[in-house]
Amino acid sequence: MPIKSSGQLSLPIDYLVEVDRNFEKGGRSFYFFDFDDNVIHLSTQIVLFEKTTRREVSVSTADFALVRSLVGKPGTEWENFELSFDDMGSFRNFREMRGEFLKDRPQPLIADMLAALQNPFMEWRGPSWEFFVHAVNNNRPIAIITARGHHPHTIRRAINILVESRDLMASPNYLSVYPVSHPETRKRLGDAEYAWDTTQLKKEAIKAAIRDAFECYGENPHHRFGMSDDDPENVAVIREAMMEIKKEFPENAFFVFNTHGRKLVRDEILTEGSRTDDLTPNQVPLFDSEGNNKP
Repeated sequence: MPIKSSGQLSLPIDYLVEVDRNFEKGGRSFYFFDFDDNVIHLSTQIVLFEKTTRREVSVSTADFALVRSLVGKPGTEWENFELSFDDMGSFRNFREMRGEFLKDRPQPLIADMLAALQNPFMEWRGPSWEFFVHAVNNNRPIAIITARGHHPHTIRRAINILVESRDLMASPNYLSVYPVSHPETRKRLGDAEYAWDTTQLKKEAIKAAIRDAFECYGENPHHRFGMSDDDPENVAVIREAMMEIKKEFPENAFFVFNTHGRKLVRDEILTEGSRTDDLTPNQVPLFDSEGNNKP
């Protein structure tokens, strides 16, 4: 499938690099992103299996959220269906697929990204898209933290498609890529026994990405960290992780951006709690708690 440009290019002024808010003090602004339905809307399908025939029925992530509690439940239309967790099971499209299963096809994430770009940009750009573009255009260090299980290189390849289509004008300045269901990533985060759930894995990935920042850029009290996510449960996990690390690094600034419902709510994590602001779309790139300066 050829890579299609959305044809919606921003004005050149959008690509002027702005220095970090604390640049003169050696501070950097670090942007962390959940991927699905936050930066990008993809049509990745979850597969349900009929118990007796093994017939497959694919549903979207949105539909799965509605029927998940009904799968296998007597008296419902989904009582004869179940989830499968093997390599070619229900979540195979969210995982790195082995070569023998691909049969010369691209990895599912690559195929889904190419398919998304065939649609108008307003259909596939998520609520944090402009936030993401701002970070890329201004060379901010970026971490991708996702529940997917693809190899980190596959995540980068998928994002590079956006560079090739000119929806992004440059490749991101990657700090870290943590697809927390990827086997090697799980081990790197400390889950060698595969005992942790996605919530705990994401929490550890956030803390790991912050430590990556300190390792790469030094422990400067003027570094600032923000992460966006559209899922309220994930937002709670982000807040917990940042509250924990705020205790260790109280002079650094930590922000949580909740994009649920395409709104933008920013929480600044403070040692005594948090401070919440509702932002307008043109304030999305702001880490400044006073709403005056871009990072």
